[in-house]
Amino acid sequence: MIPHTTLSLSAGWEFSHDGDDAEWLPVSTVPSDVHSELVRHGKIPEPYADLNELAVRWVAEKTWRYRTTFATPPEVNNSRSSGTRGLRADLVFKGLDTFATVLLNGNTILKSTNMFVEHRISVAPLLSASDNSLEIVFEPARRRGLELVNEHPEHDFIVHQTEVSRGPVRKAQCHWGWDWGPILLTCGPWKPVLLETYLSRIDDIKMSYDLYLPVGTETATARITVSARLFGPVTRVEAELRPRGTTTRDADADDCLVLKFDWPEVSSDTWAKHDPSPSTMLTARGLINDPKLWWPRGHGPQNLYELRLRSYARDSSVLLAEECQVVGFRTVELVQEKDNDGQSFYFRVNNTDVFCGGSCWIPADSFLANIPPQRYRKWMGSMAEGNQTIVRVWGGGIYEADAFYEACDEFGIMVWQDFAFACASYPTYPRYIQSVETEARQNVRRLRNHASLVIWCGNNEDYQLIETYGLEYDFNDKDPQSWLKSTFPARYIYEHLLPTVIEEESPGSIYHPGSPWGNGTSTTRKVDPTVGDVHQWNMWHGDAKPYQNLPDMGGRFVSEFGMEAYPHLDTISRFVTDPNQRYPGSMTMDFHNKAVGYERRLLTYVAENFRLRTGADDLASFTHLTQVMQADAVSWAYKSWRRHWGVPGKRKCGGVLVWQLNDCWPTISWAIVDYFLVKKPAFYAIKRALEPVTIGVTRKFHGWTTRPADGLWRRDTGHVNPLEAFTDISFDVWVASSLRQTELGQVVVRFVSVTTGRDVKESLREEVEVRPNSCTDVLVDSKFSGSGKEPERSQGSQTRHFDPFIIHASLYIGGKHIASDTSWPDPIKYLDFSDRNIRVQRIEADVVSVSAEKPVKGFVFSEKQGVELSDNGFDLIPGEPPTKVQVQGADPDSLTWNYISQ
Repeated sequence: MIPHTTLSLSAGWEFSHDGDDAEWLPVSTVPSDVHSELVRHGKIPEPYADLNELAVRWVAEKTWRYRTTFATPPEVNNSRSSGTRGLRADLVFKGLDTFATVLLNGNTILKSTNMFVEHRISVAPLLSASDNSLEIVFEPARRRGLELVNEHPEHDFIVHQTEVSRGPVRKAQCHWGWDWGPILLTCGPWKPVLLETYLSRIDDIKMSYDLYLPVGTETATARITVSARLFGPVTRVEAELRPRGTTTRDADADDCLVLKFDWPEVSSDTWAKHDPSPSTMLTARGLINDPKLWWPRGHGPQNLYELRLRSYARDSSVLLAEECQVVGFRTVELVQEKDNDGQSFYFRVNNTDVFCGGSCWIPADSFLANIPPQRYRKWMGSMAEGNQTIVRVWGGGIYEADAFYEACDEFGIMVWQDFAFACASYPTYPRYIQSVETEARQNVRRLRNHASLVIWCGNNEDYQLIETYGLEYDFNDKDPQSWLKSTFPARYIYEHLLPTVIEEESPGSIYHPGSPWGNGTSTTRKVDPTVGDVHQWNMWHGDAKPYQNLPDMGGRFVSEFGMEAYPHLDTISRFVTDPNQRYPGSMTMDFHNKAVGYERRLLTYVAENFRLRTGADDLASFTHLTQVMQADAVSWAYKSWRRHWGVPGKRKCGGVLVWQLNDCWPTISWAIVDYFLVKKPAFYAIKRALEPVTIGVTRKFHGWTTRPADGLWRRDTGHVNPLEAFTDISFDVWVASSLRQTELGQVVVRFVSVTTGRDVKESLREEVEVRPNSCTDVLVDSKFSGSGKEPERSQGSQTRHFDPFIIHASLYIGGKHIASDTSWPDPIKYLDFSDRNIRVQRIEADVVSVSAEKPVKGFVFSEKQGVELSDNGFDLIPGEPPTKVQVQGADPDSLTWNYISQ
């Protein structure tokens, strides 16, 4: 009997393009893309450097060909000579980008038009007795997209960010460029190409379960249903479920399960006559007592199980096929209940409310074949290090590689998965709908068993086009066929097709029609803070409000918001190779910031808050200011919106996702970690805000550059009074905890002069009961009084003298310092940071301590690829213990740093 064998066709390929000047060049390996191969052969410059993106645009205009040869597996020839029936040989294309025609020995066996679809082609009759030729022809995606637009004049192809040709093409939408990414319309076999031979094959594995988990306990019972599709004349199939890493000998009997499947017998004759191969869907059921649960990071362990299926030959113990999937047990629900603030939106996992602090994710590289599994693991490890619990896979990218979700399972990172639609009005002609359905079913089947995947979402920001362009949307119309005739026919995809696929392929999974989405009642409003999720872009985009207003700009779940910043200088030097171009506003620097109008926005936010410096160190200074500004902005958001997590039954905000975690190329963007996995200070600000127990302090904000929030001019000056931040002082202090138990602690609030470093009044001390999984207010609208508050007016002069101070709050539990936070008088540019007397000392082989005699704002070590710091981008407060930073990948004595007004 012949077992299921898989041969990876990864080597021996060559590629070329159509045209008189074409030459065939070796391919490094498959998966592959043409741009990367051309770079390796020196045919094009590195697209990520300088202005080279422009120099490689021609690549997307060509038709490209990949070809290889492979030998016919001996078992195929043996079966032919022996007359053995039933042996199959399939070519499997895991992913072809995008318009691809496949030829085997000169015969066309496949035409693919969807990057996200896997293809399996039965080829045994077409294989020669010896070697076989395999060729894949890739047509230009942009050209084919424009042709499809012209073929469908019945649809108004509205797309944002890019040109219209992407609308009808099922390809990563960001390949057309975005406001953070380049235009690199590459092509190629972006996923593996395999040759499989088998008598039996196992496919479409699904494990569903009913988890009985009484409230107040973690002891559960799971009724399990395992189903799979079987190909071939087998008579015995077993499923084995056991904790990951255990064996038959050391596993607890109650924790393991062996299931046997029974099904109608398929004879060898029937099997041999069918083409395509006949298949049978099998189902088995069982019970597990007290399964170990999978928890989001910070709430419990990430227990995982291996589900292993095996098929055996007729009347034999010969193993024909085996498949294994990693699964986990957890309950998850999206809690949407009416309350005084509208309707809640938060996740409850294993009967525990979970505040979702995390990030949005874009593809980690514009050239997808260049992302190895270990790089995904590094990214998810960074999220875990940063105390983040959820990642949103954005709809303009891809359904990520298996390694991405496997890492999320292991690190306890929940996944919000968008379907691959973003910022467009998509068509619904029959071929397109059919392709989308195949894409959706395949990817739901591939991902549904991951414990980390908690929600599917129909699209990114497509519903916002309804308001912008006046498209038709009648919420009370529940007839999907009528939606196809409207000016927004994609509603059929998001509210009928995709939820149907979810219900059929992964019943019980959570589905959300779009992001943002207000549960139908507010689909034509861009931001509704009372219901559903919101994208809060009135900071940066829209009204470009001061980031100090963010506490009042939240929603029930903020699934996007962000602030730009430069990456570290080492990263900039890697994509700006000409030293003469390394200054803010140079042609190359501007080219690597794709956000339209970013110059005004970025410079405005920096200039509103910080002193601008000029001179030879322009780039270093401006880079540092953008980074501190970004860190300040996200800190305001995370700590304030986490405060809105509130208490059980009063969850005003269920989660915060920054746009964005990562970059797809070396650039200037909203990312908190750059393309080379180098962290910006904002990463550490979020890490501190999402600690299991943390403290927050903010003072009343007074605008100094715009009309006050109350809309009234001040009588004494006729304009905004810049002294109010120093004279009208009230502040809040609160504690946030994700722990399951109550803790007793003490909060100490200090008032420290920025000028002298001395306390301007006696500290406040408050005993606090830190409530579990809640936010506990300690001081609300507390008024400051004491020396340093009142400014002095000189005799016969309007000049005011004041002593600005910070408010520093610390939390102690059991006498141990747990967390601290600092509120500065805004804007920072009004403060004098001279004579700080900063001390950076190496206290261990890989540890440095940092302290100062006077308050320091935005102390930042310069980072680069390969250097790992335990903390960065922090403030220094005199009288507090020095900040200790562990350093990996560099000599601590070699570190350089910057701080505000250095």
